[in-house]
Amino acid sequence: MQLTEAIELIRTNYLEEQKKSSVWADLGCGSGLFTRALDYFLKQGSLIYAIDENNSLKPEITTNGVQIKPLQADFVKDALNLKNLNGILMANSLHYVKDKISFLERCKDYLAEDAHFLIIEYDTDIPVFRWVPYPVSFSSLVILFKRIGFSSSLKLGERASAYRRGNMYAALFSK
Repeated sequence: MQLTEAIELIRTNYLEEQKKSSVWADLGCGSGLFTRALDYFLKQGSLIYAIDENNSLKPEITTNGVQIKPLQADFVKDALNLKNLNGILMANSLHYVKDKISFLERCKDYLAEDAHFLIIEYDTDIPVFRWVPYPVSFSSLVILFKRIGFSSSLKLGERASAYRRGNMYAALFSK
């Protein structure tokens, strides 16, 4: 996927209409593709913690004036020293979490009161050994987020998966 495609997949009025800087965490940031897609929408002075177990990203201030701060950690197992986040981005990483309810409950401790989750995942509940061990379809994710108190869900976009049959989706969750 190219950066322009990632930007279009997560495009939403919520991100486009941000008035002030914000702080986000990208859990399982990988190569940073969706970190940079999120950066496209954030205001100058914003901060994105780019967290991955095998983090190869370098600290930077983007041309948009957003600070990207890489952290090396296992976002599932490690306690993360994060507080008052405006949002958590998880792009193709939630499918590595077996106990999603416990994990998402723990993530709520990192968030400010009016925060959002931005999730990109494969729209299936059928595992693909090793690559997608614990998938979660959009309909299943809506149910999970309702269980943890996030009643608002919005599917932002869909696209065909490059690696398998089916689609990927982007969704925004809020209270």
